[in-house]
Amino acid sequence: MSSSIPTALARKIAQTIAGEIGARAAQVEAAVGLLDEGATVPFIARYRKEVTEGLDDTQLRTLEVRLTYLRELEDRRAAILASIEEQGKLNDELRADIEGADSKARLEDLYLPYKPKRRTRAQIAREAGLEPLADSLLADPSQVPEDAAAAYVDAEKGVADTKAALEGARAILMERWSEDAALLGDLRGWLEDCGVIRAKVVEGKEAAGEKFRDYFDHAEALARIPSHRMLALLRGRREEMLQLDLDPGSDAEAGHALAESKIALHAGIHDRGRPADAWLRNACRLTWRAKLHLHLLIDLFNQAREKAEAEAIAVFGDNLKDLLLAAPAGPKAVLGLDPGLRTGVKVAVVDATGKLVATDTIYPHEPRRQWDQSLAILKKLCAAHGVQLIATGNGTASRETDRLAGELLKLLPELKMQKIVVSEAGASVYSASELAAKEFPGLDVSLRGAVSIARRLQDPLAELVKIEPKAIGVGQYQHDVDQYKLARALDARVEDCVNAVGVHVNTASAPLLARVSGLSSTVAENIVAHRDANGPFKRRKDLLKVPRLGDKTFEQCAGFLRIADGDEPLDASAVHPEAYPVVERIVAATGKPIRALVGDAGFVRTLKAREFTDERFGEPTVRDILAELEKPGRDPRPGFQAAQFADGVEDIKDLREGMILEGVVSNVAAFGAFVDIGVHQDGLIHISALADRYVKDPREVVKAGDIVKVKVLEVDVARKRIALTRRLDDTPAPREARTEARGDAGNRDSRGPGPRGARPGGGTPKPAAAPANNAMAEALLRARSGR
Repeated sequence: MSSSIPTALARKIAQTIAGEIGARAAQVEAAVGLLDEGATVPFIARYRKEVTEGLDDTQLRTLEVRLTYLRELEDRRAAILASIEEQGKLNDELRADIEGADSKARLEDLYLPYKPKRRTRAQIAREAGLEPLADSLLADPSQVPEDAAAAYVDAEKGVADTKAALEGARAILMERWSEDAALLGDLRGWLEDCGVIRAKVVEGKEAAGEKFRDYFDHAEALARIPSHRMLALLRGRREEMLQLDLDPGSDAEAGHALAESKIALHAGIHDRGRPADAWLRNACRLTWRAKLHLHLLIDLFNQAREKAEAEAIAVFGDNLKDLLLAAPAGPKAVLGLDPGLRTGVKVAVVDATGKLVATDTIYPHEPRRQWDQSLAILKKLCAAHGVQLIATGNGTASRETDRLAGELLKLLPELKMQKIVVSEAGASVYSASELAAKEFPGLDVSLRGAVSIARRLQDPLAELVKIEPKAIGVGQYQHDVDQYKLARALDARVEDCVNAVGVHVNTASAPLLARVSGLSSTVAENIVAHRDANGPFKRRKDLLKVPRLGDKTFEQCAGFLRIADGDEPLDASAVHPEAYPVVERIVAATGKPIRALVGDAGFVRTLKAREFTDERFGEPTVRDILAELEKPGRDPRPGFQAAQFADGVEDIKDLREGMILEGVVSNVAAFGAFVDIGVHQDGLIHISALADRYVKDPREVVKAGDIVKVKVLEVDVARKRIALTRRLDDTPAPREARTEARGDAGNRDSRGPGPRGARPGGGTPKPAAAPANNAMAEALLRARSGR
């Protein structure tokens, strides 16, 4: 991330970022220095608190993103200045404007008149000597345009008559005004504030575009449109189902007239009935209609898309974080069941360490219906391997298979097993991956999914890191956003989660190790290879024997790697090896050996951090060290628990309005939360039904993985739509009232139009029924299939 930007500009960037993240410029400069040296965000947030004076990981991630943008801005600024200077057109005023531009859009506005381009009508007119005519009519509208143009008729220059002369002069003025940075900025800001997006169905596409029907005749203020709806409209346009326009206000014609007046005012044009006034006003009208309106429409749509994408990526990242940090069941033997009908239920047993010990395929469902034979096989496997947990994937035939697991529990009461339905999102992607093939070279692809399902119950984080984040499918419109930005943001979330939990170096897979601060995929594989060849690591410092793991890499990764039951007790904690001398001072001062000190919470709480500081390690680091001594290697994830799906409710047809059920939040979007209630089709709790109070952001009250009680408000079997509420005293609305209530077409994986959202203007009313989700069925089916 290092940059050659001059010191003065570096300070300017630091000051800008500091204001945005609520810090001081000195803190930002310190963090930038560490990032430029190759330090990672998790390392800086955890082990360099004194250097940055306590910047947290959220501030540092924002800093990292903004640093990239602002450095790119400075690079572009330098390139523009060089280009204009090379043309010999750079004056002091223009230089000051360019150096003062605070966004890429403003920079490009200033550069527009100097940007190399193909010959335009205005350039041709200038070459024909028509610029003085344009300037003359602009300066003195009392002239008759045709009379003034007569002097410029010259067939040799391509000006055949006065009409051609006036057209050329007009083209010059139109280009001049359309490239005026001040005018562009004024009109852009005005249109951004008052612009109205209008959507209409493309003629003849009514049937094909049925999923966009809510937008067949839709108008909404650009400044207030939610991200999910903006992305839905843009998708509709991309799929050629919708036509989009941006009107300057609710009254389009009045708005266009106002825009033309703004151009005239900027150009000093006043309609006083003089001979050239009408001609000049017409030039203003054409400048807006033919040039600026389309230019600004594209600009503002791109700006709205970028903002919507940023919000969608943030939603995906939040959901991903919740899934990765879901409660682990821990080191227990697990029976993994990947449900299926015709192809059977794939079975895998993993021991407490996650090692695969047995596989099979059973056929308890249609068409074979080998229920008893299947139970016998599973009973034998559970007894042989001491199974403690049964993990059933939530795909096709999930509830039927869950019922099979329920009978299995009754057959083996002595094992005290527990059954849990888990999300199988991404399991099929993992099964067919190169990583899975390398991990299980002799295992059929179909059985690898069952292994993944079993392991993700033991430790969701360790298993889900093997899957490309966007394949986990907990976002909204993830296929519509910038894929590079999405991948980068999600990778950052995974990195933060892995390092927040820590990794046991002697049991971790290479994909998990590769997410540790400072470790590349190559070094991670080298660690596993060294471990396989030489046995478990006994001390953290032994990692330095791994090929390509040098001092700098060790500094970045060591604190996040754990060695349980090793030679050094501190190696099992988050205390960084560089800070072991601090612990030695504590040992010397207290007279208690390390092994006695570690875990003695009552005694550790009596120690004062300030008594053990030095020039390198201040109170923040010493406080972290004492917290680790109190509870070494603590896991920030919650305790494990499982939702209990209702018996007899296995299909959407089993649902009845008014039922109260328990479910698991599978995805949180800007417009509400999707909940798995065990019927192969997630229901939607609209944002207006998440709580008894106004909710601005659904994540204020729920997150992915939460177990919630919900009431069924509406069931549409034909369209596979389920409306839920967390307010258990809500009652379903009369059927005739539902047409108006409906309108939120939520989408969990970007395959259908977005939701209408809560009504604008403040609080969310308490409706009799939350709106059902028009595109939920299609969206969820595609999400489940990993598309």
